Amino acid sequence: MVGNNVSHSNRKTKRKFYPNLFSKKFYLPEEDRMISLKISAAALRTINKKGISACVKEAREKGYLK
Repeated sequence: MVGNNVSHSNRKTKRKFYPNLFSKKFYLPEEDRMISLKISAAALRTINKKGISACVKEAREKGYLK
């Protein structure tokens, strides 16, 4: 996304908003291997909630993972 930095004097300069991404490694017990994913902070919370196995299965069904 793009937006503006707005100073105290109300001058506006362009800026960009980047997603909060992490490179993270996860262990998949079903496949007995590690996978590395580049995920957002929100996705990390979802993995903590559902579990890595359910999230990987869902991502493969949607075509995000091979």
